[in-house]
Amino acid sequence: MASITRRTTLAVAGGTLAAALAPRKPFAARNLPDLTQVLIPTEPPAAPPDEAFFGADGTEHRLAEFLGHGMVINLWATWCAPCVAEMPSLAQLALALAPFDIAVLPLSSDKGGADTVRSWFQDHAVSGLPVLTDPKGRLARAWDARGIPMTVIIDRKGRDVARLEGAADWSSPAAITLVRKLVG
Repeated sequence: MASITRRTTLAVAGGTLAAALAPRKPFAARNLPDLTQVLIPTEPPAAPPDEAFFGADGTEHRLAEFLGHGMVINLWATWCAPCVAEMPSLAQLALALAPFDIAVLPLSSDKGGADTVRSWFQDHAVSGLPVLTDPKGRLARAWDARGIPMTVIIDRKGRDVARLEGAADWSSPAAITLVRKLVG
């Protein structure tokens, strides 16, 4: 009968630990739900809250400034794994919707503000999205968000027409078509 030595135990434990630490598929690369299956219409459509958010330079903005344009407003943070997972698809959505005058507005609740978001975008090769912040989460509270990410679709009349709590794949042709239809 073979004796189990400390060296054998450590080798086995090390192998188990190595297997546990084997490279995993990054969360951002995992399949996200199809947007067309999880987006919930807002009944009846309603005016969005009038809370301020901030641009990369600290300039205060309000959603009313975008009246007449379509909007996809995403409440997120760099520390939120589902938010991080969907951010590349939101960047692709922004590129696909730009010719149709529909803006994708990712509002970060990171306490580090614009510098944190700018650095995160650079580190993760996310481009085509504006650096916007809502560091005190005023819009999230005004919309009664239960968590992040949360996305709200605003039509050209300035009404909240659909919402999604959680992450989704925003880059599919079906998702792009749905957003365009909702915005009008």
